[in-house]
Amino acid sequence: MRPSDDNSHRQPEVDSFYHILKRRVEKDPEAIAIAAPGCRPLTYSGLLHQAERTAKALSAFGLNRGDRVALVLPNGPEMAVAFVAVASAATCAPLNPSYRSEEFEFYISDLDARALIVASDMDSPARQVARKRNVPIIELVPTIEAEAGIFTLTCDKRSSPNGCGFAQPSDTALVLHTSGTTSRPKLVPLTQANICRSGYNISSTLALTEKDCCLNVMPLFHIHGLIGAVVASVTAGARVVCTPGFDAERFFDWLDAFHPTWYTAVPTIHQAVLARASAHREIIARRPMRLIRSSSAPLPKRVMEEMESIFHTQVIESYGMTEASHQMTSNPLAPLYRKPGSVGIAAGPDVAIMDEVGNLLRAGEIGEVVIRGASITAGYENNPKANQGAFTNGWFRTGDQGRFDADGYLFLTGRLKEIINRGGEKIAPREVDDVLTQHPAIAQAVTFGVPHPTLGEDVAAAVVLKRGTDVTESEIRDFAAAQLAEFKVPKQLLIVDEIPKGPTGKLQRIGLADKLADKLASRLQANFVAAKTSVEKQLTEIWRNLLKVEQVGIRDDFHALGGDSLTMTSMIIEIEDRFKTRVPIDGFLRSPTIETLARLIQGGESST
Repeated sequence: MRPSDDNSHRQPEVDSFYHILKRRVEKDPEAIAIAAPGCRPLTYSGLLHQAERTAKALSAFGLNRGDRVALVLPNGPEMAVAFVAVASAATCAPLNPSYRSEEFEFYISDLDARALIVASDMDSPARQVARKRNVPIIELVPTIEAEAGIFTLTCDKRSSPNGCGFAQPSDTALVLHTSGTTSRPKLVPLTQANICRSGYNISSTLALTEKDCCLNVMPLFHIHGLIGAVVASVTAGARVVCTPGFDAERFFDWLDAFHPTWYTAVPTIHQAVLARASAHREIIARRPMRLIRSSSAPLPKRVMEEMESIFHTQVIESYGMTEASHQMTSNPLAPLYRKPGSVGIAAGPDVAIMDEVGNLLRAGEIGEVVIRGASITAGYENNPKANQGAFTNGWFRTGDQGRFDADGYLFLTGRLKEIINRGGEKIAPREVDDVLTQHPAIAQAVTFGVPHPTLGEDVAAAVVLKRGTDVTESEIRDFAAAQLAEFKVPKQLLIVDEIPKGPTGKLQRIGLADKLADKLASRLQANFVAAKTSVEKQLTEIWRNLLKVEQVGIRDDFHALGGDSLTMTSMIIEIEDRFKTRVPIDGFLRSPTIETLARLIQGGESST
């Protein structure tokens, strides 16, 4: 186990948004809290007053302290301020504004939302869902000419003010759903104490002070943007710039205009920034940042190194999840060592590695990452079955697989649900990703499992090439084969313009086989070349009989058609018996096609 340092002397044991804001205003009421493009900045005093006005308005609309209020707002200062203000007096439930009607139906129902706050100029399907469910709609109207994020709330429903006051540390401040990629999304309640502690953990890890400024490009319906950018900044009394969302073309303009000392984002955003950085070297030089933070997905080592080289600053990779109120581990700031490929040391909660039966493992041993501490949710709501599987001996099971090294740095090897089981061989997709992204022509890579008729699963990968580069699938496979065991090398490779992403910009591994099924099928069809020579025709007949497939082309991949080690052995025996020559197996493994086999056989025949 690698517990975090005891920071209790630096932060309160329990806290709430309102208490944090009060202390900040007492210390420096005119310090800037929120900034945004095209707006005057909002002070901490102004933020506190907006929180107090919001609490009075919610009370006037008949809402109590524990009631859940769904937020459907675009990214920007109003969303950030509404989150802080609503969570100070009630339970805030931010929803992705791009959801369809069916999704709003599920989430608003599952939340048991008592009100919906929606931007007054937003024609969202959430409105129709709220009316259908008789959920009061509260219009958020930005106050024109006022400071960033200032708004008024209006609602047709009025009642006698209940005087519920501000939320206490044990009250639920935020409810979010897990992604639900493999099952029904689970509801995660986080208390005031949970998220405030996580904010303190992040600000302590990054050594944030009142002088810092965060450029937020993450969506504010997601834990990363809410806690990693907004709450961490507020707990430090720092400033956060709330943009409309990530825009690769405007990113460097914002960097020039607001002089941020740091920003936090997912790796796909960092890669998009990196792709345009060379054209903005002057801005980078005159607006140096103290650090760049990455979280919510693995950061390829090459991307980290290029970011540090171009921005001349340290890139801090962190590891978080919704159930932990975001941050769990983080690479430390210099002069402590940052280990590329590692998500760092415990940075708030206690973190350990556990085996399947609940034993904690030693450094170097691979198992499931487990956590406990003040920022961790007490459990999923109304889901005893999920809670029974999620907690063991007081530890929360993250579902991630990893190991600690001797220095206490955590290395993730993949999601347990993402592990590819290829005929009993367990393959961590992230290991293959890391190798593929080392190729000089590859910008992004995601490895995933595809169905296999005999092995159960096989390895596939989708890659995006860097601009102006060109490489073949065979060359990529050869590159991977030089660094990976044969069974880990992707048998199916897709070179694509874009890999499907989630709403936060995070690459989605689970379900990728289904999303790319048409491309995989069309690739096989596009690559189809019929047998022409006598040798190719005989090999095609052998493959059809062994693999039980109707159509075989000379460039079809043996494994993609369902081949495994057993059928390969049978194939080699039959070929050597029929053609009276030995087949160089290494040559076939590098390119497992009939075209390759025919060349190897003809070469063998000519040499005998």
